[in-house]
Amino acid sequence: MNLQSLLFVDPPELSDKTASEMLDFLYELTTAFENHYAAQLRRYYQEGDRSQQDLFEDFNDELPTF
Repeated sequence: MNLQSLLFVDPPELSDKTASEMLDFLYELTTAFENHYAAQLRRYYQEGDRSQQDLFEDFNDELPTF
C-alpha cells in the first residue's frame, strides 16, 4: 500500500458550529466504516502489517537503572 499525505490546501473558513458539525459527521462516518468492515480490519491487524519495519530494531541500548 502506498501511503500518501493528505494535503489540506486552502481549506474553507468554517463557523465554530459548522466545524463542530463536520467533526461529528466525520466521527459518525468513521464509526460506520469500522462497523461495516470490522471483520476485515480485525484480520488485518491480527496478521500484522509485515511491510512495516520495527522502529526500534536498531536500538540495543540498555535501559537506565535508578
